[in-house]
Amino acid sequence: MKLRILGAVLLVAALAVTPALAQSKAPGVTDTEVVIGVSTPLSGPAATWGATGLGVEAWAKHVNEQGGVHGRKLRVVLRDDAYNPGRALVNLNEMKDSVFMNVGLLGSAIINAAKDFPHDNKFLVVNPYGNPSIWAAQPKEKLRYVFVNYPDYRDETEFLVTYAATNLGVNKFAIFYQNDAFGQPSLEGAKRAMAKLGGKASLIGPVPYEVADRELGSHALKLKESGADAVVIFSTTVHGANIVKEMAKVDFKPKILGSFPVGDHITMFRLAGQAWEGAYFNVLGTPLGEPAADRVAEIITKIEPKLKANPGTGLVGVAPTMLAVEGLKRAGRNLTRESFVEAMESIKDFTSEGLTGPITFGPNRRHGLNSVKLMKAENAAQNKISQVTGYQMFPPQF
Repeated sequence: MKLRILGAVLLVAALAVTPALAQSKAPGVTDTEVVIGVSTPLSGPAATWGATGLGVEAWAKHVNEQGGVHGRKLRVVLRDDAYNPGRALVNLNEMKDSVFMNVGLLGSAIINAAKDFPHDNKFLVVNPYGNPSIWAAQPKEKLRYVFVNYPDYRDETEFLVTYAATNLGVNKFAIFYQNDAFGQPSLEGAKRAMAKLGGKASLIGPVPYEVADRELGSHALKLKESGADAVVIFSTTVHGANIVKEMAKVDFKPKILGSFPVGDHITMFRLAGQAWEGAYFNVLGTPLGEPAADRVAEIITKIEPKLKANPGTGLVGVAPTMLAVEGLKRAGRNLTRESFVEAMESIKDFTSEGLTGPITFGPNRRHGLNSVKLMKAENAAQNKISQVTGYQMFPPQF
């Protein structure tokens, strides 16, 4: 009789813990929610890019209003890393056992510091914003949990220089770039373009800046003294706006060629004003002013009013959230990190509701989209821009 009672007690105990065990199949997953971690610069020199994290959070709330994914609501854990690799690594370590995935890890220096983290911790990183060549240099087996939808900086700069030399009559180029893993690849891309142009253009004024720099007057003078016809800007939004204003102060008016990190035209017009008019700049996807972008911007700014000041960068956060949600939908109710990986590998020509070019992953492909689109800044007072080219599709790097 005692054995029967003991057996019954053990059975009841087993049944009692079964739901908890089921909930712990994957970190950050319960019967009712999926937790998404975001580490982003809400403060510091790249704080304007923190709007990407607010975009992730706002779109997650929108998904929840539609019922969530397979009966689970999305909960976003948003942490500030101030664009600092050490702080970002602390955030990731604190998140790895309590969130299901990271979305939108931002900064090439941060990605370089964290490049082994996904493999070492079997931790999902979806759509990190940073130099894709960092991931391309990793062994293939270390990329299982990484899904990248971001243009290669060398490819982008080569395109900008080639376009300007071929279509805008530019012969002499200078580059204003961040002196780290984010900005330095722009030099390589420019040199590749020069080689292919066969002497029709030259790079005469590379001018680096440090991320902590605030006064850029001397940088503007160096750019002017170079005698360049055009300046390629590979910088944060704030540094980009500041260098444009400083060049205007010294009456230096080259053609401006902006890389996509300065592609939020509303923010650039707000920070640089008329000095940004006439600039050619790349964007990652569909800009504000087009129906797909305006529809989503209206949704996220209602949910998060802070994004009204920076809606374009907010959209850059929404697109990867849509991608992550698509992976969750395909993975089904029995959600694990491994089932999510397999689901993401099935994605083909996904466009984030029209916000991006076609994204494709696979068992042997982790660089889902490598492209930019060229725009031109027209009128600051009206936030008016025009499209110069369609998507420029570059080969995936890995």
